Amino acid sequence: MAQQAQFDQGQFCCSICLDLLRHPVTVPCGHNYCSGCIEGFWSQDDQRGRFSCPQCSQTFIPRPVLKKNNMLAEIMDLLKKTRLQGVPTDHCYAGPGDVPCDVCTGRKLKAVKTCLQCLVSYCDTHLQPHYQSPAFKKHKLIEASSKLQENICSLHDEVTKLFCRTDQQCICYLCSVEEHKGHDMISAAAERTEKQRELDTSQKNFQQRIHEGEKDIKVFALIRDSAEEQRNRVEQEITELRRRHAELEHISHVEDHIHFLQHYTSLSASTHPVSSNVRPMRYFEDVTVAVAKMRDQLENIPKDKEEGTMVSETVIRLDGLLSAPEPKTRAEFIIYSRPITLDPNTANTDLSLSKGNRKVTWIDKQQSYPHHPERFTEVCQVLSREGLTGLCYWEVEMIGQRVDIAVSYIDISRTGYVYECQFGRNDKSWSLMCYKRSYDFRYNDTGTFIPGPVSSRVGVYLDHSAGTLSFYSVSDTMTLLHRVETTFTSPLYAGFWLPPINGSNVELCDL
Repeated sequence: MAQQAQFDQGQFCCSICLDLLRHPVTVPCGHNYCSGCIEGFWSQDDQRGRFSCPQCSQTFIPRPVLKKNNMLAEIMDLLKKTRLQGVPTDHCYAGPGDVPCDVCTGRKLKAVKTCLQCLVSYCDTHLQPHYQSPAFKKHKLIEASSKLQENICSLHDEVTKLFCRTDQQCICYLCSVEEHKGHDMISAAAERTEKQRELDTSQKNFQQRIHEGEKDIKVFALIRDSAEEQRNRVEQEITELRRRHAELEHISHVEDHIHFLQHYTSLSASTHPVSSNVRPMRYFEDVTVAVAKMRDQLENIPKDKEEGTMVSETVIRLDGLLSAPEPKTRAEFIIYSRPITLDPNTANTDLSLSKGNRKVTWIDKQQSYPHHPERFTEVCQVLSREGLTGLCYWEVEMIGQRVDIAVSYIDISRTGYVYECQFGRNDKSWSLMCYKRSYDFRYNDTGTFIPGPVSSRVGVYLDHSAGTLSFYSVSDTMTLLHRVETTFTSPLYAGFWLPPINGSNVELCDL
């Protein structure tokens, strides 16, 4: 019984003083209060002649005559006795590492919730008004937190409810009209929603990479075991060959012709090397296939700059052994398709990215991208997030009077004269200019006219190690438009240029 009373005692607390009812009275709407608490509350409204319930806001005229609630009074006496006999156990009190209730006096109970509007942490008892009173209906409750100070602006001592995208920091309302006036701002909740989507995508990507990495470990183990088996076979063959070589060496020095002839017959089968199933080159062909499958995964794993450079150089060296003849059919090309996304940090402010950063559109309204040193400021261009090496294939769908499809080194200029930045106008990039009725290929500001055939879809095939870059018109068949033969010295990045015409867009196709 005592345990039940302790568990339910929150139901018998006055919503004004938040303590057990003292001399309980019931107002006409049915809610109960301490006699002194409700009388004091109504005394504040005496001059207006209207008296309301603090919980449901029902109004009473004239002031009600309050009478003692005898049943509640008896329950209160019982609760007070059990309260004295069963003081809350230690696990109810706030200890090291717990968040204490900000309302409790004396020894504080553990807080169960924190209110982001009140900026106060409450124990279960003092939290009840937030559940019972409509005045607290819109208050945001979270798990008890000791980090409330992080929600307060250090300049204005106000709650931070906005996020400044320009400066990438949380701000309060006063910041938005003073220090951050004119900046790109959004509510913290909306920014959280967007960042949550990015986080969810990153988690899925990491989970996929973990899965692929576990498969790679199995491949490496298989390669290791196979190599060990092949080594043992070769060692056995060498031992056998040495034994037979020694026998032949011995009989070749025998001076007695009869002895030589008698033993030669039995050794004649050994005058040729043993036939072996061990084919080291064929074995390494299998290894090459396994390495080819893992190459793209290794290139895409996030790393620091120095380690990333080492991986890129290693992959480029591997590609020297893995180059293959260029595919002929679209199905063969798609085998080498790569997931490519566009990097928002490189996009010109006249370009809008969508569809998971796989589509770019020119719009007559500057985008509110934050400042970034990799952004193209003079030309309407964007680069991919992924560096490309090895054998890669991707396709794009285009809409517009002209769209440029390009590949570029990462160190192409992002500011300055157009010839330094625009794809195809320098020695850092190669660009296919796609018009309505023809194409024009450009590198280092030297152009090559290409009559067609024209298609809204173009495929790009890169064999990095072989130094070939091919553009295809994609329809029912694959038609080669132009092929580059050169030497690529570092990873390449897919890129697009769009004209300043509303609706012009390019989308990376899902293959």
